[in-house]
This record gives sequence, structure tokens and C-alpha cells, in this order.
Amino acid sequence: MHVRVVLADDHELVRTGIGALLGAIDGVEVVAEAEDGGALLKLVEGLLPDVVISDLSMPGVDGYAAIAEIHARHPHVKIIALSMHDTAEAVKRAVHSGACGYLRKDAQPFELAHAIRSVVTKGNYFSPAIAQALLAPAEPSAEEELTGRQVEILRLLARGLASKQIAYQLGLSSKTVDVHRARIMARLGVNNLSALTRYALRKGLIAA
Repeated sequence: MHVRVVLADDHELVRTGIGALLGAIDGVEVVAEAEDGGALLKLVEGLLPDVVISDLSMPGVDGYAAIAEIHARHPHVKIIALSMHDTAEAVKRAVHSGACGYLRKDAQPFELAHAIRSVVTKGNYFSPAIAQALLAPAEPSAEEELTGRQVEILRLLARGLASKQIAYQLGLSSKTVDVHRARIMARLGVNNLSALTRYALRKGLIAA
């Protein structure tokens, strides 16, 4: 079995480590590496690998969007999502995007090899813990809990922008932004920016 892999992660140290582990697996060849989703899409288009291993949190085109695009264009390419998070929402979102496997970044080397062989021969790979996350009841999405404008403002707040900056960017008054912020906090039952940021991370509104 010869498996050609394209690896994507925005952290060079992570790519180097995982690339070395992949290179030690008999029959596996890392043919290219990408540091963001846009580069990943171009590499897959040109190389048509057997397997893509992609981080979910990347700048620009994030892993979810890249996975969805690859799956739509090349459904035969097996995609393994890579993340430090294994919440039910993250796993389900990755699978819905087109991933047929899911690995935590701190997975043991033997699991990486097993995942690649499983997606190639069986079509999917999910560890018992990840499979349990897939079966867990789904949490409501941010879009179900908040209005579109509130989601937009929450995303910017979680990125560290002040009310004046958000107001300027969205063409609103600072007072309007503050009102939305208060309503968001009341709706979610939180009372500080740290809690809002954790919520945004959990819901995938910002990258980790």
C-alpha cells in the first residue's frame, strides 16, 4: 500500500512533528505541506493525494471550509481532521464538512498510522472517544442562539476589538454595539469578555 498524503497546519513545529511521524509509517509519503486552507486547496488540486490531514483552525480559509471544498471537488480524497479539541460540536462540524476521520493533535503515533490505514481501506476512522462525541446530543449553534448581527459583533469582540472599532467596521454607533454586547451577554448568561471568547471558540466563530 502506497498512500500519498498532504498535510496542513499553520504551525510549522506541528507540521514538522506530524510529518516526521507520517514519514516513519511504512507505505506513507508526505507529498506536500500547507500552512493555511488556501494553500491546501491549491496543493490538493494539483497533486490529488490519497489522504489529506488538515488542522481545523487556520488563518484565512479555515480547515472546515477547506475540507468542505475538497470534499465537493474530490470526493475520493480521504480527509482526516486534526484538532486539539474533541467537543461534539467540533467533531460533528468536521464530519458534516466532509471529514471521514478525526484525530486529536496529541494522539499517539500508532493511532495516526491506524487512522490513515482505516480511512484508505474502510473509508473512515474515529476513536471510541470521538465516536462518542458524534453520538452526543448536538448543542444549538451560535446562529440558533443569537441574531446574525449579534454573531457578527460577538466574533469581533472575541477577536479583541473595542466597541469603537467594531462600530467603525460595521457602520454602527458605539452605543449600538454596547447595547448588542449587553444583549448577547444576557442571552448567553455570561458577564465578561473571557466567557464570550470561550463561547466563540467553542462554537467555532474564531480560531484557537
